[in-house]
Amino acid sequence: MRYEEAGVHIAQKAEALKRAKAQVEATYTPEVLRGLGAFGGLFDSMALKGMRHPVLVATTDGVGTKTLLALEVGDVSGLGFDLVNHSVNDLLAQGARPLFFLDYLAASRLEEEVLAGLLASLAQACKALGIPLLGGETAEMPGVYREGAWDLAGTMVGVVEREGILGPERVREGDLLLALPSSGPHTNGYSLIRKVVAGHDLLAFVPELGESLKEALLRPHRAYWPEFLRLQENGVEIHAIAHITGGGIWENLPRALPEGLGAEIQRGTWPVPPIFPYLQRLGQIPEEEMFRVFNMGLGLILVLPEAEARRAQELVEGFLVGRVVPEPGIRLL
Repeated sequence: MRYEEAGVHIAQKAEALKRAKAQVEATYTPEVLRGLGAFGGLFDSMALKGMRHPVLVATTDGVGTKTLLALEVGDVSGLGFDLVNHSVNDLLAQGARPLFFLDYLAASRLEEEVLAGLLASLAQACKALGIPLLGGETAEMPGVYREGAWDLAGTMVGVVEREGILGPERVREGDLLLALPSSGPHTNGYSLIRKVVAGHDLLAFVPELGESLKEALLRPHRAYWPEFLRLQENGVEIHAIAHITGGGIWENLPRALPEGLGAEIQRGTWPVPPIFPYLQRLGQIPEEEMFRVFNMGLGLILVLPEAEARRAQELVEGFLVGRVVPEPGIRLL
C-alpha cells in the first residue's frame, strides 16, 4: 500500500509549501536565523538587548468555525489575518509587543490550492505587522477531521518590560473605558452565525448591510497594534486592556478589572455595525445573548485614567463607552 491510499498526500503538501516559501521568507526580520524547512525556528534573543527586565508573553488562538464559511464561498484570503491579528491583540492586553508567530494548519485532506492560499494569507498578515512567520506545522489527518474541514491555529510570542505589564492591579475606580471599534464579528460567534444564515445566499447583496453577507462576515479580525503603538509613543498611560472575543463584554471585560470593581457600559455611545442587529433580527436572538456572544462593535476596550482617555481620543479612533465603578459586575445602561 501507499500513503495516498491511507488519505495522506505528501506531494501536494510539499508543492503548496514550495509555492508559499518566498512569501513566508519575506516576513523574516534580521533576528530570524532559521525558519521554514527547519525542525525548529531560530530567533536571536539579542532582539531583547537593551531591555531592563524583559518578560516573554505567549498566546495561542484559533479561527474556529469561521473557516467553514470561508471554505463555503471559496475565499480563505482573510483567515490568516484573522489568526495573526487575534493573537497580536491578546499580546496587547499584557502590554507586550510581538516577536514572532507559529502556525498550525490541519485538515482531513490538504488541498493544494486551499493550503497555498492559507499560507499566503498568514504571510501577508505577518508582513503587514512586521512579524516573522517563524515556522509551524501542516498536518493531513483523515479520520480526525471531517471531510472538507480545516483547523487553523497559531502561537505568538511577544515581550514586555516587567514594569510595563498591563493588568487589573493597575485599574482604579473612576477609570474610563475607551473602546476601539471592531470590523465586525471578528473570529467569534460563528457557530451561531452559521446557524442563523443557513440557507441564505452569502453572495447576494443585502440592502440592510450595504454589502453581501460574505463581505460582512468574512471581514478580517482587526489588529490594534498600530493604535497601541501610537498611544505608547505619545506616552499615554494605559492601566489595562480587554480584548473582546468569545464571551463578549460580559466575560472579557472582567478579566481586565480587579476583584471588587466593576464597570458600567452606556448604550448609544458607539456605533454598532449593522451586521449585529441584522443577525439579531434574523435569528431572533435576545439582546443579552448578543452581548454574551459577540463584540457588538467593541473590539478592544482600554481602561485608562480620565485625563489619559481624553488624550487618547485625540490620537486614535475610539469611543468613551463607560467607566470603572465600585460595584462588581458589568452593567449595561
